[in-house]
Amino acid sequence: MARITIDLDAELVVEVMVLAGIGSPQDAVEAVVRDYIARGHRTETRTGFADRNLREIDAKPQEPQG
Repeated sequence: MARITIDLDAELVVEVMVLAGIGSPQDAVEAVVRDYIARGHRTETRTGFADRNLREIDAKPQEPQG
């Protein structure tokens, strides 16, 4: 799995760690990202996958225009 490195405000990360009861900054950020993705999937399920269809269209390579 590919990894990336980003800078985040330490206060934000500490707040997530406290709220989620997670001891590692990396685990806390991963938990937030996973929750965000899961929430998006639940929303797509309730709305009939409209967003997923748009995302699939946007992911396809576009022919040069002009």
